[in-house]
Amino acid sequence: MTALESFQHESFQHTVVDDPDRGYVIHELPTVDPDRRITGRDKPRADAGAKVTGRAIYGTDVARAGMLHAKVLRSPHAHARIVSIDAAAARRVPGVKAVLTRAEAVGLQPYGTMVKDQPTVAMDTVRYVGDIVAAVAAVDERTALEALGLIDVQYEILPAVFDVDDALAEGAPVIHPEPPFGVVPGYGDGASAVLRPRDNVPYEFRYRTGDPAAWQRCDHIFTDTFYFSRMNHMHLEPFVTVAEASDDEIEVWSSTQSPFNLRKELSRIFSLPENRIRVHVPLLGGGFGAKNGPKTDPVAIRLSQLCGGRPVRFAMTTEEVFLTVSQHAAKLVVRSGVTSDGTFVARESLVLLNGGAYAEHSPPVAEKAGYRMPGAYRWDHIDSVCKVVTTNTVPAGAMRGFGGTQATWASERQVDLIAERLGLDPYALRVKNFKALGEEFVPGESGIDSDLEEGLRVVADAIGYHQRTPAESAGPLRRGMGVAVGVKDGGGINKPAMARVKVTSKGDVILNCALTEMGQGGHSAMCQIVADILHTPTERVTYARIDTDNTPFDQGTNASSGVAVMGQAVRNAAETLRRQVLEWAGDQFGFDPTRAELDDWTVRGDGGDPHPLFPRIMEIFGNTGFEFSADGFYKARNDHRAPLEAPCVFWEIGWAAAEVEVDVETGRVEVLQLAVSGDAGKVISKIGCRGQDEGAAVFGLAQALFEEMRYDDGELLNAEALLYRVPLAEDIPERFTSITQEQGHGAGPFGAKGMGEGGMLPIAPAIAQAIADATGAQLTELPMTPERVYRAIRRSGEPR
Repeated sequence: MTALESFQHESFQHTVVDDPDRGYVIHELPTVDPDRRITGRDKPRADAGAKVTGRAIYGTDVARAGMLHAKVLRSPHAHARIVSIDAAAARRVPGVKAVLTRAEAVGLQPYGTMVKDQPTVAMDTVRYVGDIVAAVAAVDERTALEALGLIDVQYEILPAVFDVDDALAEGAPVIHPEPPFGVVPGYGDGASAVLRPRDNVPYEFRYRTGDPAAWQRCDHIFTDTFYFSRMNHMHLEPFVTVAEASDDEIEVWSSTQSPFNLRKELSRIFSLPENRIRVHVPLLGGGFGAKNGPKTDPVAIRLSQLCGGRPVRFAMTTEEVFLTVSQHAAKLVVRSGVTSDGTFVARESLVLLNGGAYAEHSPPVAEKAGYRMPGAYRWDHIDSVCKVVTTNTVPAGAMRGFGGTQATWASERQVDLIAERLGLDPYALRVKNFKALGEEFVPGESGIDSDLEEGLRVVADAIGYHQRTPAESAGPLRRGMGVAVGVKDGGGINKPAMARVKVTSKGDVILNCALTEMGQGGHSAMCQIVADILHTPTERVTYARIDTDNTPFDQGTNASSGVAVMGQAVRNAAETLRRQVLEWAGDQFGFDPTRAELDDWTVRGDGGDPHPLFPRIMEIFGNTGFEFSADGFYKARNDHRAPLEAPCVFWEIGWAAAEVEVDVETGRVEVLQLAVSGDAGKVISKIGCRGQDEGAAVFGLAQALFEEMRYDDGELLNAEALLYRVPLAEDIPERFTSITQEQGHGAGPFGAKGMGEGGMLPIAPAIAQAIADATGAQLTELPMTPERVYRAIRRSGEPR
């Protein structure tokens, strides 16, 4: 018997060990109905065959007859005024069909999520190294690159700022002198935001609740500052668009997570009605939040227009992706008040997000970073402020767990620091202050839908946390353990979703919705929901290609919303269709449809004889047959008491426990054990849940120890795959356990919840506390490189 096979917790109904060598476990709490099985939850993903054989079509595979290829010229300066651009020589290169500079971009509107400040190409000023200055469409990429080399751009260098403190300093250069257009969404109780409260701050979010007098009840008040590193998304497929466009019609094949949001932005940029814009979305080779909003689309579209509607393909290189969007680096100042026994009382925080040169997706990230600063804990008073700070660096946008990763790092790290100062156990301090199951996250918000203490106990037991012994003092190697928990609101902000389910005469099912498939298995999960409701094999359900002219609306594939939001729309559509079919069949065969069953396109009325539907359909509708169809819709109900104007659909929670070995003479950290757990509510796809939790954990491991975009005077030093350090296979802990909990309290179909981001949140703070447990050194900056660990050990005095 393996250690995992013997690992049981008395409150769990049963344990399923799917892969004891790997360490994958599913735990079910008694609240889950063991008889409620999901069709196909043990089956391979629907897209597996096409992907492993190379038959799958991604955006990079799209080709159109007569297609041209685009390349762009990027700024070598962090901040400069464009004095002149001479592209005459480039236009004369044989094979060049169009050149796009600011002269050809007049009239195109800037874009962004809530602050519209990013142009298709730089107009008067470049604002970071990598800003697009010009673009060429040619018969092939080699010719386009040759032409780019002939474009002569003259610059006047301007002062630049690269970190948040410099950008906020008195006398700092103003990166956007003219305030751009922006909007502030409606907020509920306690939440507010303001556009451009000062220069270089395009957006500021604040959340405040409780009585400030709570500070007077605190026995101790601690203030700490934490730093969060900038990461690249590292999706394998680059940004890519194929565009066919005229002055009055646009059609694109785009690698985007949010086809309808993209259509809306393109409508603004090109001043066209949305019904003149059509967006197709193939499979995505990863996204992780980066593929929200326009990236390659505006350049490809404008070049196509300049070429008389001829298709233009703009596919970035991996190096160009580094220069397009990143995760936010952050400085976080956290002030917390507690009583002598460790009861949390009040917390205020200031989060400064390095938004880069353009606002991109920064305002929603600021919302989430500020809103999630309370963490998993009960506070009597909360005051969180998050500012987006503009700098002359790569624009920052949404990335897996956005806002939650920054907030969890600071929140959980300070919990460990408070425990050390008060002489308390970090595990016990967390449990003492956890929100209870069902307790509101903040006033007016939905209740926490997982047992936080139960989840922490699971990961702690998985690594033997409570059996750990004090670090030995002999030799340079020290061992220690740490735990952490991350909490984020899931399902998107006020997010609506629509779906359509159709069934042919023979019972073949077509599911039509805009959930994009970018590796997470979302299409398979949606098809499994439909198959379960219609009582048909999953093999009979096909996911229709996404096309904004024909696919029902969705706000975008983000915030782990697939199952809990889109899944609800899919379920509603499938249940409506099932009801329609049974009512029609009851009319045809003379039975009560409310007492009938549908089973693989055969109906049985109230326990009577089975009636195959196909023969009767052909008899009634003739040789062409018939198609049943139903639509579904879901959206959380608006409520002004909820700070973000609608209650959170579900809470995505990640628990982690880590054991490390630290060489105190070099600062090298080896993760010996890593246990990660998320609560799926109800598992729809085992392999999907496993992949999401384990993938998120590796993202967190990368954030903790390796990944960092490094700048020197505005130049990104490691903007290529060979120089950018990501985890290798040898970096994965030998004992790596993922535990999918089924606590059964989710809002999605069958009690399911979203997964995929929560597992990333607690990894870095768990590893940081394990390092502190081993050496006494408390890390406050990511990544925890050997150099930083070594210096922290020296600062802390003699290592334990």
